[in-house]
Amino acid sequence: MPQIHPTALVHDSARLAPDVIIGPYAIIEEQVALESGCRVEAHAQILARTIIGAQCSIGRGAIVGGDPQSLSFDPAIPSHVVLGRGNRLREHVTIHRSMYEGKATILGDDNFLMAGSHVGHDTVMGNRNVLANNVLLGGHVTVGNSVFLGGGSVFHQFIRIGDGSITQGVSGFSMDLPPFVVGASINQVRGLNVIGLKRAGYDTATRQAIKQAFDLIYRGGKNYRQAIEAARQQTWLEPAERFIAFFESRGPKGVAALARQGVD
Repeated sequence: MPQIHPTALVHDSARLAPDVIIGPYAIIEEQVALESGCRVEAHAQILARTIIGAQCSIGRGAIVGGDPQSLSFDPAIPSHVVLGRGNRLREHVTIHRSMYEGKATILGDDNFLMAGSHVGHDTVMGNRNVLANNVLLGGHVTVGNSVFLGGGSVFHQFIRIGDGSITQGVSGFSMDLPPFVVGASINQVRGLNVIGLKRAGYDTATRQAIKQAFDLIYRGGKNYRQAIEAARQQTWLEPAERFIAFFESRGPKGVAALARQGVD
Protein backbone atom coordinates (compact mmCIF):
# COMPACT_ATOMS: atom_id res chain seq x y z
CA MET A 1 0.00 0.00 0.00
CA PRO A 2 1.14 3.61 -0.57
CA GLN A 3 2.74 5.31 2.42
CA ILE A 4 0.38 8.20 3.19
CA HIS A 5 1.06 10.47 6.15
CA PRO A 6 -2.00 10.72 8.41
CA THR A 7 -2.21 14.50 7.90
CA ALA A 8 -2.29 14.24 4.07
CA LEU A 9 -5.58 14.59 2.16
CA VAL A 10 -5.97 12.07 -0.68
CA HIS A 11 -9.13 11.95 -2.79
CA ASP A 12 -10.78 8.53 -3.11
CA SER A 13 -10.57 8.70 -6.93
CA ALA A 14 -6.79 9.23 -6.98
CA ARG A 15 -4.77 6.31 -8.38
CA LEU A 16 -1.55 5.72 -6.48
CA ALA A 17 1.01 3.02 -7.25
CA PRO A 18 1.71 0.74 -4.27
CA ASP A 19 5.14 2.27 -3.55
CA VAL A 20 4.12 5.95 -3.69
CA ILE A 21 5.02 8.08 -0.65
CA ILE A 22 2.81 11.03 0.37
CA GLY A 23 4.26 13.43 2.96
CA PRO A 24 2.68 15.50 5.75
CA TYR A 25 -0.14 17.90 4.83
CA ALA A 26 0.12 17.08 1.12
CA ILE A 27 -3.09 17.32 -0.96
CA ILE A 28 -3.91 14.86 -3.75
CA GLU A 29 -7.11 15.82 -5.57
CA GLU A 30 -9.57 13.84 -7.70
CA GLN A 31 -8.50 11.81 -10.74
CA VAL A 32 -4.81 12.27 -10.01
CA ALA A 33 -2.51 9.42 -11.09
CA LEU A 34 0.88 8.84 -9.45
CA GLU A 35 2.95 6.04 -10.97
CA SER A 36 5.53 3.80 -9.31
CA GLY A 37 8.28 5.39 -7.24
CA CYS A 38 6.73 8.84 -6.93
CA ARG A 39 7.30 10.87 -3.79
CA VAL A 40 5.21 13.90 -2.80
CA GLU A 41 6.80 15.92 0.00
CA ALA A 42 5.22 17.94 2.78
CA HIS A 43 2.61 20.59 1.86
CA ALA A 44 2.81 19.85 -1.87
CA GLN A 45 -0.44 19.84 -3.85
CA ILE A 46 -1.24 17.67 -6.86
CA LEU A 47 -4.47 19.08 -8.24
CA ALA A 48 -7.30 17.46 -10.19
CA ARG A 49 -6.61 15.31 -13.27
CA THR A 50 -2.83 15.58 -13.05
CA ILE A 51 -0.87 12.57 -14.30
CA ILE A 52 2.64 12.02 -12.95
CA GLY A 53 4.96 9.37 -14.36
CA ALA A 54 7.20 6.96 -12.51
CA GLN A 55 10.07 8.00 -10.25
CA CYS A 56 9.05 11.67 -9.99
CA SER A 57 9.66 13.72 -6.85
CA ILE A 58 7.47 16.69 -5.97
CA GLY A 59 9.15 19.06 -3.52
CA ARG A 60 7.80 20.81 -0.46
CA GLY A 61 5.10 23.33 -1.20
CA ALA A 62 5.05 22.64 -4.93
CA ILE A 63 1.68 22.96 -6.71
CA VAL A 64 1.06 20.96 -9.88
CA GLY A 65 -2.14 21.46 -11.87
CA GLY A 66 -3.21 24.92 -10.75
CA ASP A 67 -5.52 27.08 -12.86
CA PRO A 68 -3.97 29.14 -15.69
CA GLN A 69 -3.27 32.77 -14.82
CA SER A 70 -5.67 34.17 -17.38
CA LEU A 71 -8.60 36.51 -16.74
CA SER A 72 -10.59 34.72 -19.44
CA PHE A 73 -10.15 31.20 -18.03
CA ASP A 74 -13.21 29.31 -16.80
CA PRO A 75 -12.15 27.12 -13.83
CA ALA A 76 -14.90 24.63 -14.73
CA ILE A 77 -12.97 23.61 -17.88
CA PRO A 78 -11.43 20.14 -17.33
CA SER A 79 -7.79 20.09 -18.39
CA HIS A 80 -4.55 18.48 -17.29
CA VAL A 81 -0.88 18.51 -16.44
CA VAL A 82 1.07 15.46 -17.64
CA LEU A 83 4.59 14.70 -16.39
CA GLY A 84 6.77 11.94 -17.80
CA ARG A 85 9.09 9.82 -15.69
CA GLY A 86 12.03 10.90 -13.56
CA ASN A 87 11.12 14.55 -13.15
CA ARG A 88 12.37 16.38 -10.06
CA LEU A 89 10.45 19.41 -8.84
CA ARG A 90 11.99 21.27 -5.94
CA GLU A 91 10.42 23.57 -3.35
CA HIS A 92 7.50 25.78 -4.42
CA VAL A 93 7.59 24.90 -8.11
CA THR A 94 4.28 25.71 -9.83
CA ILE A 95 2.94 24.13 -13.03
CA HIS A 96 -0.41 25.29 -14.44
CA ARG A 97 -2.88 23.17 -16.37
CA SER A 98 -4.07 23.83 -19.92
CA MET A 99 -6.48 26.60 -20.89
CA TYR A 100 -8.44 24.21 -23.10
CA GLU A 101 -10.81 21.35 -22.42
CA GLY A 102 -9.08 17.99 -22.60
CA LYS A 103 -5.66 19.54 -23.33
CA ALA A 104 -2.54 19.41 -21.17
CA THR A 105 0.59 21.20 -20.07
CA ILE A 106 3.26 18.58 -20.76
CA LEU A 107 6.72 17.80 -19.39
CA GLY A 108 8.76 14.93 -20.81
CA ASP A 109 11.27 12.85 -18.85
CA ASP A 110 14.14 13.63 -16.47
CA ASN A 111 13.60 17.36 -16.15
CA PHE A 112 14.92 19.20 -13.08
CA LEU A 113 12.96 22.25 -11.95
CA MET A 114 14.73 24.08 -9.14
CA ALA A 115 13.06 26.00 -6.33
CA GLY A 116 10.48 28.61 -7.24
CA SER A 117 10.43 27.95 -10.97
CA HIS A 118 7.12 28.29 -12.84
CA VAL A 119 5.73 26.56 -15.93
CA GLY A 120 2.77 28.36 -17.48
CA HIS A 121 -0.31 26.78 -19.04
CA ASP A 122 0.00 24.83 -22.30
CA THR A 123 3.77 24.74 -22.17
CA VAL A 124 5.30 21.69 -23.83
CA MET A 125 8.73 20.66 -22.53
CA GLY A 126 10.99 17.88 -23.78
CA ASN A 127 13.52 15.84 -21.82
CA ARG A 128 16.58 16.44 -19.62
CA ASN A 129 16.02 20.16 -19.16
CA VAL A 130 17.17 22.18 -16.15
CA LEU A 131 15.31 25.25 -14.92
CA ALA A 132 17.37 27.00 -12.24
CA ASN A 133 15.77 28.84 -9.33
CA ASN A 134 12.92 31.23 -10.14
CA VAL A 135 12.85 30.66 -13.90
CA LEU A 136 9.48 31.77 -15.29
CA LEU A 137 7.93 30.27 -18.42
CA GLY A 138 4.83 31.99 -19.78
CA GLY A 139 1.95 30.10 -21.36
CA HIS A 140 2.37 28.19 -24.62
CA VAL A 141 6.18 28.08 -24.42
CA THR A 142 7.85 25.19 -26.26
CA VAL A 143 11.08 23.90 -24.68
CA GLY A 144 13.28 21.40 -26.50
CA ASN A 145 15.69 18.90 -24.96
CA SER A 146 18.84 19.34 -22.85
CA VAL A 147 18.23 23.04 -22.23
CA PHE A 148 19.65 24.94 -19.23
CA LEU A 149 17.81 28.11 -18.20
CA GLY A 150 19.74 30.33 -15.79
CA GLY A 151 18.29 31.45 -12.48
CA GLY A 152 15.71 34.22 -12.61
CA SER A 153 15.44 34.19 -16.40
CA VAL A 154 12.00 34.85 -17.87
CA PHE A 155 10.30 33.76 -21.09
CA HIS A 156 7.29 35.37 -22.75
CA GLN A 157 4.33 33.32 -23.92
CA PHE A 158 4.25 31.70 -27.38
CA ILE A 159 8.00 31.39 -27.86
CA ARG A 160 10.29 28.43 -28.58
CA ILE A 161 13.50 27.45 -26.79
CA GLY A 162 15.68 25.21 -28.95
CA ASP A 163 17.55 22.03 -28.03
CA GLY A 164 20.85 22.39 -26.22
CA SER A 165 20.57 26.11 -25.58
CA ILE A 166 21.63 27.82 -22.36
CA THR A 167 20.68 31.19 -20.93
CA GLN A 168 22.43 33.60 -18.62
CA GLY A 169 20.75 34.20 -15.27
CA VAL A 170 18.31 37.11 -15.02
CA SER A 171 17.91 37.27 -18.81
CA GLY A 172 14.63 37.76 -20.64
CA PHE A 173 13.20 36.53 -23.93
CA SER A 174 10.13 37.53 -25.90
CA MET A 175 11.58 36.01 -29.09
CA ASP A 176 12.50 32.43 -30.03
CA LEU A 177 15.89 31.16 -28.85
CA PRO A 178 17.57 28.85 -31.41
CA PRO A 179 19.14 25.48 -30.65
CA PHE A 180 22.69 25.24 -29.30
CA VAL A 181 23.15 28.94 -28.51
CA VAL A 182 23.97 31.02 -25.46
CA GLY A 183 21.18 33.50 -24.68
CA ALA A 184 21.74 36.57 -22.52
CA SER A 185 20.39 39.97 -21.53
CA ILE A 186 17.15 40.78 -23.42
CA ASN A 187 16.60 38.78 -26.63
CA GLN A 188 20.31 38.44 -27.33
CA VAL A 189 22.36 35.53 -28.65
CA ARG A 190 26.00 35.67 -27.56
CA GLY A 191 27.32 32.69 -29.53
CA LEU A 192 27.25 28.91 -29.57
CA ASN A 193 27.01 26.79 -26.43
CA VAL A 194 30.38 25.21 -27.21
CA ILE A 195 30.86 23.52 -23.85
CA GLY A 196 27.32 22.15 -23.96
CA LEU A 197 27.89 20.68 -27.42
CA LYS A 198 31.00 18.86 -26.21
CA ARG A 199 29.25 17.57 -23.09
CA ALA A 200 26.38 16.33 -25.25
CA GLY A 201 28.85 14.14 -27.14
CA TYR A 202 28.80 15.85 -30.54
CA ASP A 203 31.98 15.00 -32.42
CA THR A 204 34.29 17.56 -34.02
CA ALA A 205 32.71 17.29 -37.47
CA THR A 206 29.21 17.81 -36.10
CA ARG A 207 30.26 20.78 -33.97
CA GLN A 208 31.98 22.31 -36.99
CA ALA A 209 28.81 21.86 -39.07
CA ILE A 210 26.72 23.58 -36.40
CA LYS A 211 29.24 26.43 -36.27
CA GLN A 212 29.13 26.76 -40.06
CA ALA A 213 25.32 26.95 -39.97
CA PHE A 214 25.46 29.49 -37.12
CA ASP A 215 27.94 31.70 -39.02
CA LEU A 216 25.87 31.51 -42.18
CA ILE A 217 22.67 32.57 -40.41
CA TYR A 218 24.10 35.14 -38.00
CA ARG A 219 27.35 36.39 -39.52
CA GLY A 220 26.90 35.97 -43.26
CA GLY A 221 25.63 39.48 -43.91
CA LYS A 222 22.23 38.22 -45.06
CA ASN A 223 18.75 38.46 -43.57
CA TYR A 224 17.20 35.24 -42.29
CA ARG A 225 15.33 34.49 -45.53
CA GLN A 226 18.44 34.99 -47.66
CA ALA A 227 20.59 32.96 -45.27
CA ILE A 228 18.13 30.05 -45.33
CA GLU A 229 18.08 30.13 -49.14
CA ALA A 230 21.89 29.97 -49.14
CA ALA A 231 21.84 27.15 -46.57
CA ARG A 232 19.53 25.11 -48.79
CA GLN A 233 22.20 24.97 -51.49
CA GLN A 234 24.03 22.29 -49.50
CA THR A 235 23.41 19.22 -47.34
CA TRP A 236 23.90 19.40 -43.57
CA LEU A 237 24.50 16.96 -40.74
CA GLU A 238 21.30 16.48 -38.73
CA PRO A 239 22.04 18.85 -35.79
CA ALA A 240 23.05 21.64 -38.17
CA GLU A 241 19.93 20.93 -40.25
CA ARG A 242 17.88 21.24 -37.04
CA PHE A 243 19.44 24.66 -36.39
CA ILE A 244 18.57 25.91 -39.89
CA ALA A 245 15.05 24.43 -39.78
CA PHE A 246 14.40 26.36 -36.56
CA PHE A 247 14.66 29.61 -38.54
CA GLU A 248 12.52 28.26 -41.37
CA SER A 249 9.69 27.52 -38.94
CA ARG A 250 10.03 30.72 -36.93
CA GLY A 251 6.90 31.83 -35.15
CA PRO A 252 5.16 35.20 -34.80
CA LYS A 253 7.62 36.52 -32.21
CA GLY A 254 10.69 36.23 -34.44
CA VAL A 255 14.12 34.87 -33.48
CA ALA A 256 16.60 36.42 -31.04
CA ALA A 257 19.39 38.35 -32.76
CA LEU A 258 23.14 38.10 -32.34
CA ALA A 259 24.42 40.67 -29.85
CA ARG A 260 26.62 43.41 -31.22
CA GLN A 261 30.17 43.27 -29.90
CA GLY A 262 30.55 45.24 -26.69
CA VAL A 263 26.77 45.52 -26.09
CA ASP A 264 25.33 44.04 -22.88
